[in-house]
Amino acid sequence: MSAIIHHNPACATSRNVLAILRAAGADPEVIEYLDTGWTRPHLLTLFAGAGITARAALRTAGTPAQDLGLTDPAIDDATLIAAMIAHPILVNRPFVVTTRGVALCRPSARVLDLLDHRPAGPFTLEDGTPLLDATGSRV
Repeated sequence: MSAIIHHNPACATSRNVLAILRAAGADPEVIEYLDTGWTRPHLLTLFAGAGITARAALRTAGTPAQDLGLTDPAIDDATLIAAMIAHPILVNRPFVVTTRGVALCRPSARVLDLLDHRPAGPFTLEDGTPLLDATGSRV
């Protein structure tokens, strides 16, 4: 199965999603978006594929979103996208793309809907939270 993950290695959710992808047999293309940055067309494609708005993809925790005035609901998507391009950390993560679709995989379990098959169970997240039982069913 092919997959792309827009990944931040400092993020536990992103690390969990990458681990799930690999446990499911994927060899994902890992894009560390804090290093590569974003383009407007790329963001628009991800948001459209995931069926979300720029506002829904805006990360406010641990980012300059508040200082930049981006948490004001009156700020339009074009302004948010421009800020996301200037400050890649403003995009929530991880976004995953597979042949089954695109999703902002928060929480980590959202990635299961994008997989051709689930990892063998049991599977636990890095903090010890169970995700799949011994039969591969969601816990």
